[in-house]
Amino acid sequence: MSLDKLSRTAYNEDHEAFRATVRQFLEKEVAPNAAQWAEEGIVPKSLWPKAGEIGMLCPTVPEEYGGLGLDFGYNAIVDEESAYYGRATTGFSLQSDIVTSYIVKYGSEEQKKHWLPKMVSGEVITAIAMTEPGTGSDLQGMRTTAKKDGNHYVINGSKTFITNGQNADLILVCVKTDTEIQPAWKGVSIVLVEADREGFERGRNLDKIGQDEADTSELFFNDVRVPITNCLGEEGQGFIYLMSELPQERLSIAVSAQASAQRAFDDTVEYTRERKAFGKPILDFQNSRFVLADLKAKLQVGWAHLDWALARHMKKELTPEEGAAAKLWHTDLQWEVMDKCLQLFGGSGYMNEYPIARAWRAARVTRIFGGTNEIMKELIGRKL
Repeated sequence: MSLDKLSRTAYNEDHEAFRATVRQFLEKEVAPNAAQWAEEGIVPKSLWPKAGEIGMLCPTVPEEYGGLGLDFGYNAIVDEESAYYGRATTGFSLQSDIVTSYIVKYGSEEQKKHWLPKMVSGEVITAIAMTEPGTGSDLQGMRTTAKKDGNHYVINGSKTFITNGQNADLILVCVKTDTEIQPAWKGVSIVLVEADREGFERGRNLDKIGQDEADTSELFFNDVRVPITNCLGEEGQGFIYLMSELPQERLSIAVSAQASAQRAFDDTVEYTRERKAFGKPILDFQNSRFVLADLKAKLQVGWAHLDWALARHMKKELTPEEGAAAKLWHTDLQWEVMDKCLQLFGGSGYMNEYPIARAWRAARVTRIFGGTNEIMKELIGRKL
């Protein structure tokens, strides 16, 4: 079953026409190369302009900055199709769903005019550097600093687990512009750092247990000088900006989690129909049918909830705790589906040559990134 066979309420005919274009692109440009990119640990930069050409990158960017001025539903379709047909385009969602919003909402006119058209076309690849080796989900505890020196900032520190880290031409770096102020979050700012700045270095492309094709890196900043005009929005407002944009990031993760869970389920139904044990298809055993029936019911509920959350977000009504709840629920569901489906593949499920094994490995991180699921419960619990 493909995603357009589901009965959805979040999308209209234009969305679904766009879905067909995205799927065609993934089948032509991504599917034949995905295994090689996974082995190399990176998607080549040459893929990005091809995606930009058909409107797959940053569809919400306003027309005056080179975009299509569409709603987030178009982003969600790219996320769904990419997750369903293999995760080789993880970096696209980072650029379209996360970085774009920061620049559109908080960037200066000069920043928007310079960067957004290049992000839409795929000429520029972006990353956002929040996480540090010692902080994880605790963004207030970051130690990377940007100290004023005349009309420049001098940035020192390091970041880790940064998606698009090897490919990025522009990095939104979360820094402390004031290390003394209390509470600590008031000292956080976001500064744009071009990758060709002296003192900026990429560390290794990190060796992960899943999502092999996504370049995830350490980044180092040693006396990196950038003009003060590279500050995104107002100095000291970075933490507020981060909190404002996290609901969309978490919804984006939920969308991908749901779609990849559906693919695992669909593949498993097909496999259990064909694979025989004790002279009959595995699907004919009551345990197999009951496991799959339970997952089918939960996936049905998941799609209904996702459409509700997407509709809320497109009306700008999705709250931070609703975004957190979506991320929590859909990534937990994803893991349950992956684990139970892999079990039904038996020994074959443990072999990397089977898509279910790669999907299972890739799914493990979704309960960690974008804020751990434990933090999601804390955020939801605070509003009780």
